[in-house]
Amino acid sequence: MTDWGPILVATVLFVLLTPGLLFQLPGRNRVVEFGNMHTGGASIIVHTVIYFGLITIFLVAVRIHIYTG
Repeated sequence: MTDWGPILVATVLFVLLTPGLLFQLPGRNRVVEFGNMHTGGASIIVHTVIYFGLITIFLVAVRIHIYTG
């Protein structure tokens, strides 16, 4: 049996937390900008920290597992 939980969670979070896709924190002109498709160094760092925090919560604390087989 293969555990697809970590792979699925990591992929979904990576896509959703891509800077500029849904939101960018910090934005160029405002604190939060939505759907602007731009990025910068500060927003990459902020989104990386958010990604690490969420993936740690989902995989370590909540223990999401999806088994196929």
